[in-house]
This record gives sequence, C-alpha cells and structure tokens, in this order.
Amino acid sequence: MLVVAFVLIGHFQHYRSFDPAAIIQTAWPFLASLALAWVLTRVWQKPLSPLTTGTGIWAITVLVGLALRAIGGVSVAEPFLIVATGLNFVTLVGWRLIASAAVGRGSR
Repeated sequence: MLVVAFVLIGHFQHYRSFDPAAIIQTAWPFLASLALAWVLTRVWQKPLSPLTTGTGIWAITVLVGLALRAIGGVSVAEPFLIVATGLNFVTLVGWRLIASAAVGRGSR
C-alpha cells in the first residue's frame, strides 16, 4: 500500500493528474519487485523486523524496481533514483522501526 501511495503522490506532484495508464507504468516495476522481495525475505517469518525484513524488502524493491524501469525504457534519472530510494526506505523500513519499538515497549 505504501508503494502505491509513493507512486500516486509522486505522479500527482509531477503531472497533476491521476492518469491510470501512467500510474500503472510507474507502479508495476515496484509492485512486482515488492512481491519478489516478500518471497525472498520471507516477510511472514519476521514481518516487523526493520533490519532483517525491512532492509531486505527495501533493497530488493528499489534495486529490482529501478532495473525493471530501465529495461522497460522508462527514465531512471538521478533525482528519481534518490527520491525512490529515500521514500521507499522511509515507508518500507520506517514503519517497522516504529512498530517494533512499540511492540518492544508493550512487552516489557
């Protein structure tokens, strides 16, 4: 869901529209790589772990997503690379840091 939010917000910021075809073109590489990341990191084993799960999901999602964009002939300009890397880190790892801290406090 957070990957879709990243795409929708970014798309609206740049184009001021919600063109479904353009949103799908931007989103599919990251959604496909997110699905791959879930399988490779076995997210179901430690869903809240920021280090074990979060960083693995983030790295795979960003690296494979950007590679799929490039292979598909879509721009992977440096600013997009920086924003995609940073915002996906915040959304894919950040919430896990908060959740694991909250769960840790509750169990003490």
